[in-house]
Order: sequence, then C-alpha cells, then structure tokens
Amino acid sequence: MGSLPSPTEKQSAITITITITSSDLSLLFDSQRSHLNHFFDRLDLSQATFFANTLLHAPAAVFFSGIAKSGIVAHKLSQTLASLGLSRASFLSPVDALHGDIGAVFEGDIIILISKSGASEELLSLVPCAKAKGAVLVSLTSVQENPLSKLCDVNVHLPIQGEICPFNLAPVTSTAVQMIFGDTVVASVMAAHKVAREQYAANHPAGKIGKGLIFKVKDVMKKKEDLPICKEGDMIMDQLSELTSKGCGCLLVL
Repeated sequence: MGSLPSPTEKQSAITITITITSSDLSLLFDSQRSHLNHFFDRLDLSQATFFANTLLHAPAAVFFSGIAKSGIVAHKLSQTLASLGLSRASFLSPVDALHGDIGAVFEGDIIILISKSGASEELLSLVPCAKAKGAVLVSLTSVQENPLSKLCDVNVHLPIQGEICPFNLAPVTSTAVQMIFGDTVVASVMAAHKVAREQYAANHPAGKIGKGLIFKVKDVMKKKEDLPICKEGDMIMDQLSELTSKGCGCLLVL
C-alpha cells in the first residue's frame, strides 16, 4: 500500500508545468516517418500479394482476431471489409471464442490473427481450436520466428524498426503499420472487384456517405399528411396547433 502525499508535496506537484514544444513533436513525427519508411521499404510484396488474393477469393467467412491494441486494429479491418459487401467479415475475440463464439466458425472460413510479437497466449490458445473447426489461419506478425507464425497456415511479416514510445514498448508504431497494411490490402480487394459507388453506398445508408450517394429529395421530404397546410381565409389562432404539431416552423398557404 502506498502513502498519500503530504499537502506540500501535492501542491508542488500541481504547480509543476509540463509543455510539449513544436521541436519535440517534430522529432517524433520524423522518427515515425522513418519507422514507416522502414516498413514500406522492407515489406515482402509477394507475401502481401498472396494475402490480398486470399481475401479476394475467400470462399466463406473471414474473421479478424487480435488482443489489446492489435485487437482494435482487427476489429476495424473486419468492419472495413464487411462494408464492401463482398464477403461475410467479422471480428472474433480470441477470449470469447474459447467460451462459445468459435461456434460461428465453419470449415473453410479464414481467421486472420494479428499480433506484433506473435506470442500472445490468447491467440496461441485459439489456434488448435480453430484448426479443429477446419479454418484456414493467417497470421500478421512483426517479430521473426515467432510461435504464432509457425502454427498458422500462412504468415505475413510486417517489418518494424521499433516503437516511437520512449521505452520502445507501447504499440504506437506497430499498430500504425498493421492498420496501413490491412487497409491497403482491403482497398486492393475493393479495386479488384470494381466496386461501384452505388454498391458501396448501399452499405452506408447513414452518415455523410449515405446522404451524399443514396438519399434523394423524395427520401427526406415530408409527405402530404405531414405538411402544415392552411387556407388564406383560416384564422391564425385556429392554425396554431397545425403550425406547432408538424414541427416545420411554417405554414403552407393554399
């Protein structure tokens, strides 16, 4: 158990001012750029191409899985692939999978396991269960000769120099690499299928994409029964309820 700081210690801690200078940020951005260039320069395009074609010709469902920050990346990539409407894509939690969710996996499904180290116990525990279901396993890892890559059917190496975290520990570069790689491959699948704007928009009915590509005036206009209508001879007082109940802030005079 720790002890509470004395009032003097607490006060001095509050009065300390910490700032981040533009030069501090500039150094980190330069370092991140260097790390990303390292990835681009050393990525094995033959592995990337094989992975892209695996997604392109997926015969059944595609599951993305990962733990912690890699799990967030896996979740995002599954949503992006699903939004294309080309295949059934979903996120599979490696923890929940061992408690029943693996029931969604069938023979021929593809499970993509994302892990920087390739040594996450949760993913290693999932592998034999997924193999027993007849799934095809693909790992995306950054550490050479890791245990996960040896257990999977296919491995794609995502080269990284390190993390720009002061301790070279927090996944602030490796996750960026995972996201860039995954999103680029999904974009290649989208291009190969020649997905039309209308097809893409059909899966985005809400938000700016849907409003910009799907919705027409007739989809959002008020229909006859919802219009606040009056005649020029009507008394204003009699039309107050019409004015307020239809929520338009106006009356249309016939």
